[in-house]
Amino acid sequence: MSAVARMLKLEGKDVSGSDRAESLVTDELEKLGIKVFYEQKAENIAPDIDLVIYTIAMPAEASELVRARELGLECKTYPEMLGLISADKYTIAVAGTHGKTTTTAMIAEIMIEAGLDPTVIVGSLLKREVAKDSPLGAIQGKSLATNFIAGKSGYLVVEACEYRRSFLNLHPTLAVITNIDNDHLDYYKDLADIQSAFDQFLAQSKNQIIDYQKYLAKVPELLVPGEHNRLNAAAALAVADFLQIDPSTSLGALAKFTGTWRRFEFKGKTAGGALVYDDYAHHPTEIGATIQAAREFMAKRNLNGKLIIAFQPHLYSRTKLLKDDFVKVLAQADEVILAPIYAAREPADPDISSEALADLIKTKNTHVFSFKNLEEVKNYVLKNSQEGDLVITMGAGDITQVGDNLVA
Repeated sequence: MSAVARMLKLEGKDVSGSDRAESLVTDELEKLGIKVFYEQKAENIAPDIDLVIYTIAMPAEASELVRARELGLECKTYPEMLGLISADKYTIAVAGTHGKTTTTAMIAEIMIEAGLDPTVIVGSLLKREVAKDSPLGAIQGKSLATNFIAGKSGYLVVEACEYRRSFLNLHPTLAVITNIDNDHLDYYKDLADIQSAFDQFLAQSKNQIIDYQKYLAKVPELLVPGEHNRLNAAAALAVADFLQIDPSTSLGALAKFTGTWRRFEFKGKTAGGALVYDDYAHHPTEIGATIQAAREFMAKRNLNGKLIIAFQPHLYSRTKLLKDDFVKVLAQADEVILAPIYAAREPADPDISSEALADLIKTKNTHVFSFKNLEEVKNYVLKNSQEGDLVITMGAGDITQVGDNLVA
């Protein structure tokens, strides 16, 4: 959503929007002169608005949407808007249950390095400087946090999300599928239902089929750890090969790639000397991949302390449906601290809680604790971590605040 807001602002349009809370994303939008409301209410929708764009995670009864429809304003979902943006471009759409953001960013960096000047829309913030003479740089100056790059070529690199089949608004020239896994089961019936959506997505693309795993052996040593990142890089190399980019350019761009916001992102050290990282992982497969990467990282850095995971489950439905998988992967950490479930778009479900999840994990690992709020999570970690430990704040909600506060 914020990438489209950036794009429209750079086109000279008057842009405003709302979110539940202030964050790095909203801070960056406000630097561009975009008005951000931190209370989502009907009064935010003025009668003179020409277009309302909304996330499909927004419930139909949301006050702003209700008000927009009462006023007869044109409304489009984010995926519908993405379809319009991509319609006349050579679109490279990156889909998959895991790894979309990093793979999109890797492809973008390779294409930029190759001088292809793509427009890029990614679901996180890219760590790169924006040239002062670019449209974004003219407004913002140097930036190390952007999820939109305004390219001048006909190429568009975009992250394509499968939630509620939203990626079916795209008809890409080149489609990338990193993997397919059980997720968004609040919408999809089962894995076969998810696969059917990906089938339709592929049917709308112009691909020849390339197995990106054959590029795995060509991946250079990366700055971002983990086998999952090597697989992401292999997919990026396959795209680069398809675009006939010189291999030395592709390998050089990947070797310099430093990751994106909230993907094993270094935050700093606690007062006691523990290293603090932040990660968006919220599905058991992603958690397992991040733990594997963390173990690899600790071995390379000779960190002999504990791997501490401060995890905030995301959605009641996901936590309940995949609880056995959460137990299996989280038990692999040396210590697990659970925050309350982040409800996001869902009503509370009394049948599942972080306390209940903690009790299940304790059958495999007794070093598990659950707390009533993020402040308690932060205080526990500060008191029970030291030099040599690696702390990862993890989840798709506001657990990232704990990482910031641990190193404040």
